[in-house]
Amino acid sequence: MSFEDLRAALSGRVLLPGEEGFEAAAQPWNTAVRQPVAAVVEAADAADVAAVVQHAAAAGVQVVAQPTGHGATGGLDTAILLRTGRLNQIHVDPEQRLARVGSGAQWGAVQAAAGAHGLTGLAGSSPVVGVTGYTLGGGQSWFGRKYGWASDAVRAFEIVDATGTPARVTAESDPELFWALRGGGGDFAIVTGLEFELFPAPGIYGGRVMWPGAKTAEVFALFQRITAAAPDELTVWFQRFQPPGAPAALVGLDCAYLGDPETGRELLAALDEIDGAISDTRGTVAVADLGTITAEPTDPSPGVSHAELLTRLDAEALRVLLEDPVAPLMTVQIRHLGGALARPRANGGACVPVAEPYLLYLLGLGLPDLIEPVRARRAELVAALDGRISGRKPYTFLGGADTAAAAFDAETLARLREIKQARDPKSVLRANFPVLG
Repeated sequence: MSFEDLRAALSGRVLLPGEEGFEAAAQPWNTAVRQPVAAVVEAADAADVAAVVQHAAAAGVQVVAQPTGHGATGGLDTAILLRTGRLNQIHVDPEQRLARVGSGAQWGAVQAAAGAHGLTGLAGSSPVVGVTGYTLGGGQSWFGRKYGWASDAVRAFEIVDATGTPARVTAESDPELFWALRGGGGDFAIVTGLEFELFPAPGIYGGRVMWPGAKTAEVFALFQRITAAAPDELTVWFQRFQPPGAPAALVGLDCAYLGDPETGRELLAALDEIDGAISDTRGTVAVADLGTITAEPTDPSPGVSHAELLTRLDAEALRVLLEDPVAPLMTVQIRHLGGALARPRANGGACVPVAEPYLLYLLGLGLPDLIEPVRARRAELVAALDGRISGRKPYTFLGGADTAAAAFDAETLARLREIKQARDPKSVLRANFPVLG
C-alpha cells in the first residue's frame, strides 16, 4: 500500500514532505527539535490508527505516536509520525472516581472536567501536556508524594497492537502488557484511550514566591526546613531563574498542597519569614487552574532540558547549585520527591520507586546562538555533581542523549525487552526512547 492508498483509506489527514502543512504537522512541541519524518498522519479515530499500523507493518517502516509532541527527541527520519490529538474526548464518572479519555486529551481539560466534581487527576505542572505520553512515562504529579506515579492510577488502556489489532488492556486481560504500559513508555502499543483513577480534591493551596537572588541561601534553607517536615500532601520545588539577558538570577519556591486550603496556608506560612519578595501568588487554586502555579508556556517554544536524580546535597553540591552561575541556562530547579514516589506499590507498573530525595531539572532556551552554550553549562553542572547523582532517572524525564536503560534497573529493563520482543518482534512501533535502544 502506498501513502496515497493510505490517504484514501483514512478519515484523517496524511501529509508528505513538500506538501502544504507538512512542516507544521511534523514540528514537535519543542521547536528546537526537528523531525524529518517520512509522513505525518493526523488520525481522526482509532480505526485510522489501526490502518496506519497495518500499513507500516506491511511496508517495513516504524510508527511513532505523538499526541502533542511533548518529549520529542528527533531521529525519526524514516518513520511515520502519528498524531492522535483529535482523539481528545473526556468523560468523568464521579461515582466511580474514574476518567476515561482519548489519547489526545490534555491535562488542563481533564482537570477542568474532574474539578467540577471535586476530584483531581495526577496532573503535572503544565495544562497542555498530553495525558497519554505523560502517563506512559510514569508521570510525576504535584500530588505524586501522596498518590504515587500517574501510571499506577491507570485501570485500563485502549490500544492498537503492532499488527494493527485494537484491544482493551487491563490487569486481568493482559497483565504483562498492562504492567509495561504503566511507566514503561510507548514502545509496546499505540494507546488510543485510557481509563484512570481520580482522587478527592477538598481543596488546593499553592503558588509561587520569588525573591532577589541575594536571598538564595536563605530561601534554600527554608526549602530544606519545610520539606523535612512536609506531609505527603505537600510538594515544594526550589529554583533559581534567570531570563536571557537578565543581570542576575532570581530565587523562588513553587508549592502545591492537596487538602484544606487553610492547612496549606499554615504549612507555607514560614515563607513570610523572608522579606523582600518580588512576587507572591499563593492562594487557593482551583483544580482546573493547577497549571497556573508555575505559569509554564502554553505555546510551543525551543528548549534544552535535562534531569538528574540527586542522592544527597552536601556542601559542595550546594555550592555548585546555589552559588555557581545559572546563565546561560534559564532554570536550575530542585524538586522534592519522596512520599509515595519512593515506596514500593502492590501491583505497580514498570515505573519503579525512586529512592533519591530530589530531582534536579535544568532548562535553557534552544535558540541557535544558545544551544551549544546551554549544553556546555549543563554538562559542567552535571560533572561538578559527580558522585551526587544516581545516573538513573524516571522515564518521563529522559532527554535526547538518553536511552530507556537510564530509567530502569536491569531486571525491569530485561522484562520490558522480553515484552517488546514478544509483542512487536519487527519493531513496528517506536517510542521516543525505545526499550531496545
